[in-house]
Amino acid sequence: MRQNPFALSSVPPMIKWLLIANGIGFLLRIYDPQWVLMHFALWPPGEYAVHGGGTVGFQAWQLISYGFLHANFAHLFFNMFALWMFGRVIEQVWGGSRFLLYYTVCILGAAVTQLLVQTFFTSGPAEPTIGASGGVFGILLAFGMMFPNARVMLIIPPIPMKAKWLVVGYGALELFFGVTGTQAGVAHFAHLGGMAFGFVLIMIWKRQGRLLN
Repeated sequence: MRQNPFALSSVPPMIKWLLIANGIGFLLRIYDPQWVLMHFALWPPGEYAVHGGGTVGFQAWQLISYGFLHANFAHLFFNMFALWMFGRVIEQVWGGSRFLLYYTVCILGAAVTQLLVQTFFTSGPAEPTIGASGGVFGILLAFGMMFPNARVMLIIPPIPMKAKWLVVGYGALELFFGVTGTQAGVAHFAHLGGMAFGFVLIMIWKRQGRLLN
């Protein structure tokens, strides 16, 4: 492994297309926020009345489409910054096709986890889930496993640390926030689901001897 993985190419092809797709999703949500949320956010199973008439509910394509929508510019920026920073390294190691497969599995895993939590452990009105965070947390996990001793710098607070401790810290915080209900409105278990599904896929590839080729 390289000592400085961030010295790799700045924007490999798959990262570029994911950034563009998320940008388009953000623009569509600005153009018609209610219609986009009704049809492309991740809704729990069932039918739910919406303001102004009509109903919404879970559709299969939402397992992917929700990952290209964001609540606001800050939500979009921080997710895309992390996707670029860590994802470009992983794509250079794995190649575009394998990277996209991994990212998609993490997005799907985050969605499935969120649906299970909403169905069996959450009460109250149905809330849609949006954001690429499940995929981003999966990418963060992959980086931490492949470059555990790489030095990274947090944005807030600006503290340098090894990648493996960044992954462990984020995972522990998400579990704490999810269990305690801290930071309501954030899909903490979806983030953990993205990491968990990513971990399983990495271990499968590792057992098959295909992790680095």
